[in-house]
Amino acid sequence: MRLEQYSRELGDRGFLYQFWTFDRDHRHPFLLNPGEGDELAGYQAGFRFSPDSQWLVRMQKLGAGYQTLFLYRRNGYQFSPATTKPLGDLAWDYFFSSPASKGMQRDPRDRYSLNHAQVNLLKGMEENYAWLGQQWPDSRYVVISLSFDTQGQEKPTPWIEGWRCVYDLKAGTFSVPAGFAEHNAKAVRNPQPRSE
Repeated sequence: MRLEQYSRELGDRGFLYQFWTFDRDHRHPFLLNPGEGDELAGYQAGFRFSPDSQWLVRMQKLGAGYQTLFLYRRNGYQFSPATTKPLGDLAWDYFFSSPASKGMQRDPRDRYSLNHAQVNLLKGMEENYAWLGQQWPDSRYVVISLSFDTQGQEKPTPWIEGWRCVYDLKAGTFSVPAGFAEHNAKAVRNPQPRSE
């Protein structure tokens, strides 16, 4: 499979990108993101295929300091969305349903309610994350890293830097493996008390 990106200039609003897949002979074109506006497709994207080439993750910048992920599943020569909303939005929903989010606030209807919210694909998907010391089944998991800050808040609340979770491609569920506990404990940051 090949993947190509095309852009159209929108004047003062920047660009609108389309992401297309083709077979190796540049046939069977398929648009990955029909109907997306510049809010979701205003920047170039990065892509990673699972080792078995049945899954595709799109790493999409949304603006200064904001990034999310989209997940697609292969069906012949086409890739269709594997989740009802961006994988990044689902990851935030999972995080904010976990005890780790205690004291943190967000509006689930507004992706910009978190300052500099970043959902990143952790490196190593192509090798099933062997560098993490995991012995996971081939093409089964996607490891996601979440970060946001509270810069500029009058009363800062806790934030996270690189909090990790796993999305199970077979089950369609999120979890936090026991091996991530120490890392995730360090990823939760608390504001320093203000000096009077």
